[in-house]
Order: sequence, then structure tokens, then C-alpha cells
Amino acid sequence: MINVILCGGSGTRLWPISRENLPKQFLKMFDSKSLYQMTIERNSKICKKINLVANANQFFLALDQFEEIKDKIEKVELNAVIEPFGRNTAGAIAFSAFLNKDILFVTPSDHKIEANKNYYEAIKKAEKFAKDGYLVVFGIKPKYPETGYGYIETDGENVIKFHEKPDLKTAQEYIKKGDFYWNSGMFMFDSKIYLEELKKHAPDVYESAKNAIENAKKSEYIRILSNYMEKIPDISIDYAVMEKSKKLKFVELDVKWSDVGSFDSLDKEFEKDENGNTKKDNLVALNSKNNFIFGKYKTIALSNVNDLIVVDTPSALLVTKKGKSQSVKEIVKILKEKNPEVVKFGRTVYRPWGNYTNLFEDKNYKVKLLKINSGKRLSLQKHFHRSEHWVVVSGTATIVKGDKKFILRPNESTYIPMGEIHRIENNGKIPLKIIEVQVGEYLGEDDIVRIEDDFGRVEGKCGK
Repeated sequence: MINVILCGGSGTRLWPISRENLPKQFLKMFDSKSLYQMTIERNSKICKKINLVANANQFFLALDQFEEIKDKIEKVELNAVIEPFGRNTAGAIAFSAFLNKDILFVTPSDHKIEANKNYYEAIKKAEKFAKDGYLVVFGIKPKYPETGYGYIETDGENVIKFHEKPDLKTAQEYIKKGDFYWNSGMFMFDSKIYLEELKKHAPDVYESAKNAIENAKKSEYIRILSNYMEKIPDISIDYAVMEKSKKLKFVELDVKWSDVGSFDSLDKEFEKDENGNTKKDNLVALNSKNNFIFGKYKTIALSNVNDLIVVDTPSALLVTKKGKSQSVKEIVKILKEKNPEVVKFGRTVYRPWGNYTNLFEDKNYKVKLLKINSGKRLSLQKHFHRSEHWVVVSGTATIVKGDKKFILRPNESTYIPMGEIHRIENNGKIPLKIIEVQVGEYLGEDDIVRIEDDFGRVEGKCGK
């Protein structure tokens, strides 16, 4: 059995802690682990092969986080399909089905699940159905009338109907009836059966996904999809196959589960103080009750307020009411028009070689902290509108500057004039940290010309 982990998505309902550059599945919110890492951990006990379907801009995060835990989990084989852009789940799952002739256990990467005895017994039950030629959907018994989830109506092992996210009154009716379950977004089936059903009910998805995977570039365990992706219809597996197929079976997951899809659902995962506020050392609350607080960067003081959601990050602050956090996605839509950078990036921006943190910025200068991982290097590049000054804080830097190559150690520095070709390499065993001071009339991340790049970004303009 192969675990297909879907790593796309930007988690817009959890902005500002979730950004396009670091979406919720890669945030380490629980026990210093990300939801993606927790997904790998629980499923490695039953699946000896993992197939990632990831966005090109996030694949290096998925790979780095896998490397962090691979020695602590059951030994698994990792393969990946990299999408230049997302086309929803029907096509994403088809890629794995074309590449793997086996039972596929399809899971999102961003759910929090209690992996107890019930979890593994449900998977074994689903595997039997899958081997008998059924498409299996997993449902969660509702604990309360949630309006942020889709529902599955069943009569036991059979699916009667899929239902869209309801309003509160409808959700309450579902709870009373008792045969409605939250749609977990998890599935299991034989890859051959899925492709047969996809070809039958969504032939355009089948043909375009097949064409894309056949024309993908293969590199080690990675397949990079080509521009044939553009022809794949943007449709979910629910709409394309599940709502039309006559080969469905239902399995209940009797576990503690959350898709952590909103701050209201995230609130349920954290310990509370005696007044129902999030228990935090940096929180001072006076006559305030039932507030969800997320933030560690400064002291947060509340006075005479109740039922608020306060989310503090170094680059953005969100304040909303409990019960209304689903509307954050509407805020994100506004911000994409007004200030798209704050949707894409936080204060710390992640790159294939490591990350950088914006420490300070004014009109004509910017200060950053660069962290370059061991064995990685930035692209060979130059800038038209800025000069740079580098000071090594820790580690050892190999510097390429014009036709010169030299070593810098802690507290040593160098100056890169505007237009000079340059590169930083970390050939050491520990992370390299450098303070970078940029000076110029324009300091945008698109002021770059790449000459060489280890990550295939020569034609791109996405910063270092």
C-alpha cells in the first residue's frame, strides 16, 4: 500500500501564520513537528512507500522536513511529483495512479489525527474494500454542527450522497439525523480502479493528466510536470469521481480529527486557562474570557474583551471574533489586491538553500539574516539596482565575487558592488549565517539576474 500525500494548498484561512511560501502543513505548531511530518509518521507504520504531490515552490520544504524525521520513523521509500501549479485533487491523485500499480491510501498533509488503534483498524477495513474493487471514502462522526466541512450521508458501508458545506441550521439537522459524517478528504482504492472510474466520469481529466505525466521530466525520485498541466481541468476528486461512481464504500474513522482549517478549529487544539483563554506565558488578561491567542513575539495584553481571536506575527496582526474565522479567506482576497507580498511571505522567507529573515527595511536600505544550509549555495547572480555587504555571523562561507573565490569566517566581511557577479556557498557541516545589508534605489526581490542555479531557477525571478 502506498501513501499518496497531497502537499498543495496555501491554508489561506490561517493567514497570517500560514503564507503561500510556508503554508499550514509545514508549520511546526505541535510538539515541534509539522502536520506534514505527523502525517508521514503515522502512515509510515502501514505504508512502506510514500508518493508526494507537491507544489514546485514548496517541494524543498517537504524534502527538508522528511530528512529531519526519516531516521526516527519506519523505513519508507520516498517518491515525488512536482507540480508547477495546482490543478486540484482529481489530477494530482491521477499522477500517482499512473505511476504506481498498487493500493493507494490518499491523505492530505495538513490534518491533525490521533493515530490510535481505531485509526489502523479503519485502514485495514478500507484496504479489504479496495482490494475488492471499491473506492473507499473515510468519514468522521461529527462532534458538533460544523459549517466549515463537507458531509457524507451514509446507510452504514454505503454512501448515499455527498453534501456541500452547510449553514448552521442544516448542520444541526445533520447532527440530529445521525447518519451524516464529516468528509475527511481521505480515500483508498486500487490505482487501476481509480483510473477506470476517472476515465469513465471525467475523461478530460484522465487524458490530460496522462499526457502531463508522460511528458514529465524524471530526475532521481522526482518527476517534474511540464506545461501540459495547463490542460488539466481544475476539479476535485469529489466532483470528478466520487459523486458519480457506483463503486463506493464508506469507512468511519473513530478518532480525534481536525483539518485545522480555521482559527476556530485550531483553538480547540490548545490548552486553556481558568478563564477559557489560550494558556500562554506572554499573555496578560484582565476581565477577559474565552479568547484564542496565537503569538510568541511580544507580550499580549487583553482588557475587558471576550471571544476574540488574536493572531500576532512579526509582519502582520489579525483580530477577529470567534465563530467568524472562516471569513479570513475574504481578508486574504483583499490583501492579494492591495498587498500581495504579505500573503506570499512572512518575515522569514524560505528558499531551497535555506531561508532569510527581514530584520529592518527603510527607503534605500534593507537588513537581512541569511541562513544557508550545509552543502547548499545561492544562485550565481548579479543585481542592477543594489549593492550588498555581507558579514559572517556563524559558520564558514565560500564567496564567489567576480573571478575571485575566497573564504570568510565569523566576523569577517565583504562588499559586493552593484552589477558584480557573486555567490555564497556553505561547504561546511553546520548552517551558515550571514548578515546582509542591501543599499540601493530599488530593493525588490525581482532585481536579480541568475547565471547558474542548482534549483532550476535561472529563468525565474523569485529572489535569491
